Amino acid sequence: MAQAHTQSPAAQVIEVPGFADFLAVEGKTVWATNRGRVEHWSRKGKLGEVAMAHPCGAMALSRHTLWVADCQEGTLKRIDTRSGTITATIATGIANPKGELNVVEGAGSIWVASDEKGVVARIDPGSNRVVGSITVDPGTFYLAFGYDALWAVSSEQQSVQRIDPLTSRVTARTALGKAPGFLAVGEGAVWVQEQGDGTLARIDKDSGAVSGRVKVGDNLKWGDIDTGGGKVWLRTTDDQQFAVIDPVTLAIRARVGAAAGSGALRYTKAGVWTSAHDQHTLSWWKKPRKIGK
Repeated sequence: MAQAHTQSPAAQVIEVPGFADFLAVEGKTVWATNRGRVEHWSRKGKLGEVAMAHPCGAMALSRHTLWVADCQEGTLKRIDTRSGTITATIATGIANPKGELNVVEGAGSIWVASDEKGVVARIDPGSNRVVGSITVDPGTFYLAFGYDALWAVSSEQQSVQRIDPLTSRVTARTALGKAPGFLAVGEGAVWVQEQGDGTLARIDKDSGAVSGRVKVGDNLKWGDIDTGGGKVWLRTTDDQQFAVIDPVTLAIRARVGAAAGSGALRYTKAGVWTSAHDQHTLSWWKKPRKIGK
């Protein structure tokens, strides 16, 4: 395993009753899914909430609009973040009712895995309607958009698929390790958690092939991933709260914080937000200079 110094920078810990989990950053604030609601938080405290049956999965946020899957209803909710109100409910179906999935934005559309048999729904934000569907590998739950493509991971088929949004066709399919899960696009590549192997896979953005791997721990189940500031930020469940990885050398530059169970992570230029639903907290980590370079 690659070696790295474990750092313990001071984190601002905010107590959040319930089950704070997936995160979406809006300016200096953050939105978090919770039981029966989506909550809006700043470092000074709670700003508001929006009631939902069962908000689930990673959210998409753009232009004062938050897109959230509802695993109980099998719908996609559109929330105006300025008014804190639901402005549309779209019947999409949700591929993974357990809540491990992503809603993403790209190519002028919103995308969500809508059927566990292997379907991704395309939503037009202008009309709030499903305008297309793409056939993908069964068990595809995890999505990311970047480098002019939609990227989709099937844990069941152990694959990452590159999808052309212009043709709605899979243009590349690559085999992955055990139980691949959440992924992120940035820093020159696509990054996939191979949760069962405890590794992070780097996927070439042009060919779709695996271009490198780094062993992070025994497993990476129920964590999260983001990119930014010249690094890959990997939320973990064992040994540390998150790891910081060099995208070129794949060296682990830092292991930060004590293990805190499952949760999410989102990078900002000023620092990193993490959640720990088992501990009922949100944490703000000011970016350490040594690992931010």
